[in-house]
Order: sequence, then C-alpha cells, then structure tokens
Amino acid sequence: MKIAVVNGPNLNMLGKRKEEHYGRFTLDDLNLLIEKTFPNISFSFFQSNHEGAIIDYLQGLDSDGLIINAGGYTHTSIAIRDALEILMVPKVEVHLSNIYEREAFRQVNFIKDVVNHSIYGKKEQSYIEAVHYLVEKLS
Repeated sequence: MKIAVVNGPNLNMLGKRKEEHYGRFTLDDLNLLIEKTFPNISFSFFQSNHEGAIIDYLQGLDSDGLIINAGGYTHTSIAIRDALEILMVPKVEVHLSNIYEREAFRQVNFIKDVVNHSIYGKKEQSYIEAVHYLVEKLS
C-alpha cells in the first residue's frame, strides 16, 4: 500500500509556529512519526509553499491514497480543489488545528467537498487518524 502525504505552505515551519495551534513537532518529526507508526506502509512525503508545485504533484500522483494538509490554500485555492476532484483515490484532508474554531477566513474550506474524509484539530494525531482511515478504506 502506497500513501502520499502532501503538505502545503508554511508546514515546513512546524516547530516554529504557534504551539497552541500546531504543536511542537517539526515536519521531519511528523513524517518520522507516521513512518514509525505504520512500518508496513510505503509513504511518499511532499511539501511545497507553491500552489503550482502542489498541483503538479497531485496530477502525477502514483499512490493508493492521499493525505493532504493544504495549509492556507485550503481557504483560497480553487485550483488545488480542482486537482483533488479529479483524483480517483481515497483522499483525507487534515489540519493540525481546528480551522472551524479559528478566524473567520480560516473557516472557508474549498477542498472539504472533494475529499472522502476530513480530520481537524488533533495536531499530529490528525495524520495518524488519516492513515487509519485510508488503511480501512483500502483494505
């Protein structure tokens, strides 16, 4: 089983961002946690601060399932939404913080309707739950 994990803008800055929203983990810590928790799954990890790079990655995706934290693009990118909509693999949207309990602009979510499942506000556990969901869905 191959699962792609895609992280959008500013997620490369985990560990330097507000701990109450994002936790203490760095992106490398997060990726390592995912791999150690699920040693029998093959993961590919991708992070970009650039919308087009994320779209290019999604268009070339070669995985059985996808976990995406589009970061700020969740609230702004119709283009990423469109790229997700055409993917024919199970998709889970994750957010470290609960975007629906934050600023009004963060409550706008363009991608929630084109993914199979969404998990918010559980920091790094959002990703762990997403993998569990995909394993169940793909089994």
